[in-house]
Amino acid sequence: MRFLRPRGIADGFLRDAGSSAGTSGCVRGRIYELVRGGAAVARTPLRGVRFMVTSCRAVLLPRFGGPEVLELRENVAVPDLKPNEVLVRARAVSVNPLDTRMRSGYGRSIFEPLLPLILGRDISGEVAAVGASVRSMRVGQEVFGALHPTAVRGTYTDYAILSEDELTRKPESITHTEASAIPFAALTAWRALKSTARISEGQRVLVIGGGGAVGFAAVQLAVAAGCHVSTTCGGESVERALAAGAQQAVDYMVEDIELAIKGRFDAVLDTIGAPEMERIGINLLRRGGHYMTLQGEAASLADRYGLAIGLPAATAILLKKQFQYRYSLGIEYWWTYMRADSEGLNEIRQLCEAKKLHIPVDKTFHIAHVREAHEAKDKRLVPGKVVLELD
Repeated sequence: MRFLRPRGIADGFLRDAGSSAGTSGCVRGRIYELVRGGAAVARTPLRGVRFMVTSCRAVLLPRFGGPEVLELRENVAVPDLKPNEVLVRARAVSVNPLDTRMRSGYGRSIFEPLLPLILGRDISGEVAAVGASVRSMRVGQEVFGALHPTAVRGTYTDYAILSEDELTRKPESITHTEASAIPFAALTAWRALKSTARISEGQRVLVIGGGGAVGFAAVQLAVAAGCHVSTTCGGESVERALAAGAQQAVDYMVEDIELAIKGRFDAVLDTIGAPEMERIGINLLRRGGHYMTLQGEAASLADRYGLAIGLPAATAILLKKQFQYRYSLGIEYWWTYMRADSEGLNEIRQLCEAKKLHIPVDKTFHIAHVREAHEAKDKRLVPGKVVLELD
């Protein structure tokens, strides 16, 4: 791991003057003296002056394929921070379905020209440095957050770069491992329910696939908003969904969903996206309701036909469905994706602090065993959330 001269220091150098012990690769808590001509002219806790990491350890994706293509490399370059960016010393990063799909080639029309990539979206860690315009973060602060789905330099690295609005303060009541499992899934659910459907107290919400991370986050967000929540999930997740506040949890393996679920809903979030689930979800909506699916076709069509044809084709399909459902059934149809939202992330943090939102972690792996972690998800050896821990 290498460091450059701190920005803003044209001459002289910074000498370590002691204070609290720092952690590996992190200068948090140490006092430095600005030395010119052999004399100390200033003492500063690295607040206005930052060491910038120039290289660090990271997991690279040099080509698409199975878990074996992932490579843990030393001395991977760390780009300079833009004014609105934050350098985060990662302590834990979670493995999302998007990570394993991207590794296998999902989105290759977008990402193949940009290889090698660093996978990973979620992160929990400590602020190591901030850009010139960042005001809400300080060096040493514990934070958690998530990158946009199309980010090329992900979080499977000792030092990740996120924009200020992609991070917020980590709740003190949870560990880095627990925190890293939350942001990407919870923000995906938040955007669908709060930003798109604008759910409110007293409304009825159906979550198709409430056993996964996004679905379980959606159940908790809707319950916290005062909604009446029903969900479908596997039998192993029924008790957890009910304990989280769902009024009904239907085991889709043994029950007929259409017979088990009664009444109409104001919002349906479909995390599965199969044609049959879409049909059921649409039919359970009341007029004026919102159907939202995570399984939009933009990336898959772009991969199949190329960006020039695939993206316009996906847009045409979406517009056709929106027109069809709006004018025949009076409902709104959406493909929904995660995106950075500081309001949403802050609400998620508050719910975590109030113990109204959590995502269980089923298994942890050290970052050096990232291949084993991906293999466990590919083979469904671990049904729940997997987290990579960094020393």
